[in-house]
Order: sequence, then structure tokens, then C-alpha cells
Amino acid sequence: MRVLTTVLAATLLLAAPAGAKTLRYASGFDPQSMDPHALALLYHSRVNTQIYESLVGRDREFRLEPALALAWQPLDPKTWRFRLRPGVRFHDGTTLDADDVVFSIERAMAKNSQRSGQLRGVIGARKVDPLTVDVLLAAPDAVLPEKLWPIGIMSRAWAEKHGVALPQDYNAKQETFAVRNANGTGPFALKRYEPDTRTVLAAHAAWWGQRGNVTEAVYTVIQSDATRLAALASGQVDLVIDPPYQDIARLKREKKLQLAETSDIGTQYLGFDQHRAQLESGDVKGRNPFKELRVRRAVYHAIDVDLIVRKVLRGQATPTGSFVSRLVDGYVADLDRRLPYDPAAARALLKEAGYPNGFGVTLDCVNATYRAAVCQALTAMLAQVGIRVAFQPSPTALFFPKLTQATSSFFEFGWSPTTDAWQMLNATVRSYDGVASGAFNAGRYSNARLDTLIDSLRVEPDLARRRALVGEALRMLHADLPLLPLYRRTLAWVMRPGIRVAQWPNDVLELRWVQMD
Repeated sequence: MRVLTTVLAATLLLAAPAGAKTLRYASGFDPQSMDPHALALLYHSRVNTQIYESLVGRDREFRLEPALALAWQPLDPKTWRFRLRPGVRFHDGTTLDADDVVFSIERAMAKNSQRSGQLRGVIGARKVDPLTVDVLLAAPDAVLPEKLWPIGIMSRAWAEKHGVALPQDYNAKQETFAVRNANGTGPFALKRYEPDTRTVLAAHAAWWGQRGNVTEAVYTVIQSDATRLAALASGQVDLVIDPPYQDIARLKREKKLQLAETSDIGTQYLGFDQHRAQLESGDVKGRNPFKELRVRRAVYHAIDVDLIVRKVLRGQATPTGSFVSRLVDGYVADLDRRLPYDPAAARALLKEAGYPNGFGVTLDCVNATYRAAVCQALTAMLAQVGIRVAFQPSPTALFFPKLTQATSSFFEFGWSPTTDAWQMLNATVRSYDGVASGAFNAGRYSNARLDTLIDSLRVEPDLARRRALVGEALRMLHADLPLLPLYRRTLAWVMRPGIRVAQWPNDVLELRWVQMD
């Protein structure tokens, strides 16, 4: 495959001094695109946020902090002013100014952008002077500036020069210059992107911030769990982001390695097609079983998540009944209790709903090893109550478009939110409007009362009232089950000794904080 390389100003790439360090790290997942606005997926963010920065960032403790904007304040209920950091340089040597910020915000709002959903309520941006930008709102917005992370800021001149003024249409498999090339302001610049193989990043010498001593980072995609660990053991890589669960206990005892662990801010779910009159991948004609709450509750009762965590995930997860983790503001502890595992109750509910003999359906799942294993366990458990599941694993490039285009009947997926609940609720359970809401509402669930709550949450400035609205929305989800929460992972990174990292709860390794002996 011919690989396009980013044209970089040689003076802006960090020369390799004595003591320069190359970090070689591996994952099972490819970022899939370098376009900062084309995707809103974890595996994309792992690489993309090293290259492209936002107006606001997050510190080592995952708290909001200034990034390309030094300060911000509301001028009136519908206008926020952001003062930009002076002297910021793009990787091609040009200087960031307000035109680039206005362009990037408007680009992120475009139809093809998977980031447009988190900008719901933003109607545009306006240049005030070279270092000042006003963000314009349709209504007061309590989530700004939180929702501007991570909206990557691009060079307008670079984008227009290379014909990428609009984001890549990922679902249509569009190939653009921005897919394999990049020009951000971040601590690392793209040297080379070889899809499904590796991405090479070089430290950006003109970066405004402080970082560790990594001058080059090589992100290698190794889909096989065993091969990934073998590469670590043989010294071919220094760090593995997603070691296999079955090896965690052994790795903890391995004196030649070190492990970093933290709780995941995200949650894994099961989702259902709830808008078609008949399931596309089901064997029931003229009806959609998942439109019936009793069927969704039957699926819930049929799944022994405790057993899955113990046997499949080897204890490296926590079963949950909550739609968000305790790290998300507004979390309700009472909702973390799951409905009991009760196959008899599941069969009774199916019978009451008109499916005494169950039904057949295809379960879509990404082909990551642990997720495929979980889906296989789910398949066996559902068979015990009469739901005949055909398990369909797919690579990420095929799986995620099924979510954004709502073409799956039954699916397993995960979502890593910010510390504010609005973004997760707006993206995954608010009614799909084709513009800025429900972008990952893959079952096209629709509930007018819930929509009103989510929209109210976005504009409510009082923190206590916002938390009450989050609680009300979470209780509604708990009762109606548009999704089934399953578990939250324990995030583990394994690495050779002498590497120090800051571990975020969203499973993104920020290279700027890596220090190597």
C-alpha cells in the first residue's frame, strides 16, 4: 500500500539529542483516520489527540485545563469569548490564529463530522481579533467549554490547500488527504501513517507546553493478543495498552514488567434496534421483539454478568446496572444494582410478550478478543432462555459504521464519556435528528420526555439542578432499558520498567507525560 506522508517543516521536528527516547507502544486497534473531525472513537483519539489540540484540554488528573485557549468567559447568555494562546505554531511552521479556530469549529459542525453531536447548540464562531474568538450559541449552554474538548484545531490554510475543508465521510469510506496526513499544533507531529500497521509520531519542538523525554513514538497495531505480548517480552515494544485479560494476573507477578491500572470512566452496553417494524437480522416476521420492554428485560435477566466478569474478563471489570460511572457528575449509586440473573423470569417475560419459543437474531460485536469472548458468552446465555443468537464479529472499520448508520439489530458497544453526563446522553439515547443529536443512538430509540430532559440539562446552569436532571434521566433509562449496561473495565497497561505514565480513565495514553529511563 502506498503511504502518503505528512510534509513537515524540518526545523519544527525535535532533533534527537543525547538521551532522546523512542517509545514503541502497541494496541490491537488502528486509529483509522488522521482527520480530527471524521471520527469520535476511542481508538481514533489515542493517536489523534497527540497531534491536534483543542481550545480546552485535560490535566494529569483528567480535569479541564487551558490548552489553545488561555482563558474563557461568557459575555452574555449566548456568547462565550476565548482568548488564544499567543505564538502557537502548527507543525508546518505557520502560526495559529483566530481564523483557524473559527474554521475548525465550523468544520467540526459539518454533517460528516462525528464531533458535530457534541457541539449541539453551537451555531458558529466569530473572530474578534487575531487572538480572540467568540463562540455563538442558540441558547445558554451549561456544558461549554467542556464540549469543546476534544475538538481538534486545524490550519485553515493547510486544509484548503489540500482540499479537506470538510471532514472525511468515514461511513462512505471516503479517502482524503487528511486521512493519512496531519498538521496540528500538538506535542507530536505525524511522520508516517500506515493503516492497520503503524503510526510514527515525532516530538514538535515548537510546542508551547512541557513534556517528558519521548522524542519519537511508534504506535504499532498488533491484533493478536499473544503476538502483542510476545513483542513486549522480546523487547520489540515497550508498552502494551490493551493486554489480554487472561494474562493480567501473570503479568502482575512478572518482575521484568510493570502494570498500571485504573477504573474506566466508560461502560459496555448491549443495544437493540427499536425503530424498524421488523428486525433486519431476525427470524420474526412482521414484528420487532426489541420494541417490547418485556423482551429487553428478558435479555437483562438472561445475562449473568458476574460470571462473565469472573470467567471471561478474569476479574478485570465491575458489573454495573448504571448507565454512567461514578466518575460522571450526577451518577446515582442506587442505579448501579443490576436486575438479578434469573433465566426463569426471562422465559416468563418472553412468553408474556408473545415469544414463548423465543426468536432468532444476529449480535454484532467488534472483533477485539475480549469483546468477542464476551459476546460468545452472551450468545450461550441467551440460548438458555430461547433467544437464538448468531454472533457476528467484525473489524472496527465495518463495525462502527453499523452503529452510526443504525444498520444492526442487536449490538455490543462501549462509550467513554467526559465527566459531564450530557454528551453521553445526547450521543447515545437522545432521538436521532441527523444533525447534532443521537449520532451513536444505533437503535434509534426515541423518547420525547427523555429528549426534553437531555436538552434541559444542556442549558441548566445550576449545578444542583443539573445533577437532579441527570438523576431523572438515568432513572428513566433504568426503567425503559433502551440499552443494557453490562460492566466497566479495569484499564491495564503493561510496560517494561523505567517508564512512567499518567493514566487517564478513558484509556488514552498521553505521550506528553511519558518519562523513560
